[in-house]
Amino acid sequence: MSASPNPSSRPFLAWQRHLSGERRLSPKTLEAYGRDVRQFLAWLGATLEDDDGVDKLRDLKPADLRGFMASRRADDVGSRSLMRSLAGIRSFLRFLEKEGLADASALSVIRGPKLGRLLPKPVAPSMAKRLVDPSEREGDTREPWILARDAAVMTLLYGCGLRISEALGLTVEDAPTSTRDTVRVLGKGGKTRIVPVIAPAITAIETYRAQCPYDLEPKGPLFLGARGGKLSPRIIQLTMERLRGGLGLPDSATPHALRHSFATHLLSRGGDLRAIQELLGHASLSTTQIYTEVDGAMLLKAFDAAHPRA
Repeated sequence: MSASPNPSSRPFLAWQRHLSGERRLSPKTLEAYGRDVRQFLAWLGATLEDDDGVDKLRDLKPADLRGFMASRRADDVGSRSLMRSLAGIRSFLRFLEKEGLADASALSVIRGPKLGRLLPKPVAPSMAKRLVDPSEREGDTREPWILARDAAVMTLLYGCGLRISEALGLTVEDAPTSTRDTVRVLGKGGKTRIVPVIAPAITAIETYRAQCPYDLEPKGPLFLGARGGKLSPRIIQLTMERLRGGLGLPDSATPHALRHSFATHLLSRGGDLRAIQELLGHASLSTTQIYTEVDGAMLLKAFDAAHPRA
């Protein structure tokens, strides 16, 4: 018979279920929040497995939170990680307060660290086209079907603005075809959206499927690894590293930069911000608006480089 959970761990498990079920946070966010709460409790001298784990949070003082944040800062933890830690602790404390198990008033006087606004770093349109061009892979010693697979994945990232996890999460029956130019994507928080697929992306996928040596099961993954299993994101990241080395691109030219490029290039061509929000699957328009700053910065850079009086 398995041991029953320690009473101190039950509120934590209930909070995790709440975040997963009602808030629909991603597994990675759940893992990070859980880790942050455990680190905070460890700093207080307790764990979730101790009887005093949650008891330590009953009469929490602002000095406790400030002390923890200061200790993390002393360990060279960055502002964004500190902000996430505070968000996880805040979420747990407020959940406990609703359950009558803690007082979250200490949070009212705590302010998170200031964050510098980091703009996405897209690649230039000409370079983005070369990154998804199969001819750029000539001379690569890997098998042709693998080169076709990588080109298809990266064409989806740039041509449709997908996250790498969304592209690799597609099943064979999800795949766009010559008669179906949309794809249903499972995004963050389990939310689905319908994304139009451009003709070059459909062609790239069909080329890969025609060359793939493995049987592609309808409900199985569309993109397979060299041994026939589901393709790992790391393989696409390594492919991008090879390509950017050959093209002389900076380290910021990652697979995710192709998604940034998709949004920025659409906006620069007059794309509607609301439509781009829907295509990217952003819950808030403010998240998408950052691309207006990127577009403005690119225009100023081009002006400075080209205008004779700049």
